[in-house]
Amino acid sequence: MKNKKKILGIVGIRSGSSSLKNKNIRILGNKPLVGWILSSAKKSKYINRLVVSTDSKKYAKISQNYGAETPCLRPKHLATKFSDEIGFIKHMINYLRKKDNYNPDIIVRLLATTPFQKVSDIDKIIKLVLKNQYDSAVIISKAKQHPYKALKIIGNTKKYLVSFRTNKGIDVGRKNNRQLNEKIENIYFRSNVIVCKTKVIRKYNSLCNSKTGYFIIPQTVDIDDEVDFKFANFLLKDSSKKNKDF
Repeated sequence: MKNKKKILGIVGIRSGSSSLKNKNIRILGNKPLVGWILSSAKKSKYINRLVVSTDSKKYAKISQNYGAETPCLRPKHLATKFSDEIGFIKHMINYLRKKDNYNPDIIVRLLATTPFQKVSDIDKIIKLVLKNQYDSAVIISKAKQHPYKALKIIGNTKKYLVSFRTNKGIDVGRKNNRQLNEKIENIYFRSNVIVCKTKVIRKYNSLCNSKTGYFIIPQTVDIDDEVDFKFANFLLKDSSKKNKDF
């Protein structure tokens, strides 16, 4: 598909990670964590501009080493653990419009914490929006455990374990309830990439609207803590991973 659209890839990395210090620039294999998704994005057939939004000059320099632009530093109020992603994405879009008179047609939001994202999957999800099938599209993975099977603790003075779904203790022991398994639908979680037309952000203050498509992949590594990092390093050392297109 010949592409004449302006497609902007955006990766957000803040310096104040609370779960794992300097997570986004910690070395994984032979490169910093953020370097993995940037390397994949640079190989995309469709992304023709790639930027990183960060509040750190050090992070910005590292990102530049992997082919990304860092046009500006993110304001502190958009770089807290409570800040949502739409805030820094809108900040970057507005900055590029004012500074470069650059107005992207499509935004590709990529996460630094999923280093093994396949380039082919990135391009597949972009293509769904390029073909005008959807205004936005998301790469998703099927949840291993359904929330209906979760448990919770209730009570004030004395605590009890009950089913999250029914609030009944008797259902705690019904892990293999065939009737329940037949009734519940599959659920999915966002895996990494969200693609949307810029007009969606401006109109809905969101990356998605009611016309959101999807592409399903197996669950992939999402690094949040030390255990995730060790597991990712293990996968890199596994010889079976050598031919993956990340």
